[in-house]
Amino acid sequence: MDATLVLATRNAHKVRELADLLLPWRVEPLRPEVELPPETGETFAANATIKARAAAEASGRPGLADDSGIEATALGGAPGVRSARFAGEDAGDEENLAKLLRAVPSDGDRRVAYVCVLALFEPGAAAPHLFEGRCEGVLAIEPRGEGGFGYDPAFVPADRDDGRTMAELRPEEKHAISHRGRAARALREWLGEHARAAAAGGERR
Repeated sequence: MDATLVLATRNAHKVRELADLLLPWRVEPLRPEVELPPETGETFAANATIKARAAAEASGRPGLADDSGIEATALGGAPGVRSARFAGEDAGDEENLAKLLRAVPSDGDRRVAYVCVLALFEPGAAAPHLFEGRCEGVLAIEPRGEGGFGYDPAFVPADRDDGRTMAELRPEEKHAISHRGRAARALREWLGEHARAAAAGGERR
């Protein structure tokens, strides 16, 4: 498999995170002239697959796509796959987060979960390889911290006992427990096994 994975996103934060998480494999963004298809799937896996297939077809290299979001127990799992558009099609991170904080009762069930599915689509393949990661937590009453992006300023991960939000963690602390970090480590392990198997097959020939 090509050592360069073409990431189907326009989100610079995701490019940087996944480039760090997937070393030594290289991650490069999809060329700006390639139009990304609409995310019409009802699941994270479906949306990630749509984008990964488009990246593979446009580049002729393995296409990689992330679809991720936050699920609030009090909202029946919403916003879920609509996390990036929760406050409207053109909404930014601050607007989406503000809507979530208004929607979840301050004295109600504040459990949340981050979910990420990474889809790797090899050129000519019939189906993708899928890798899922989850991070459980609770929603803070108000945003805290300057790091991260999306809903990070109000996401307090259950994996830590210091009460910091994702936006207050150092990048290496976040990567160790985040939904994207977990999915990326599963993908990186698969890529390593795939490369070792291919090398072993070459040696036998």
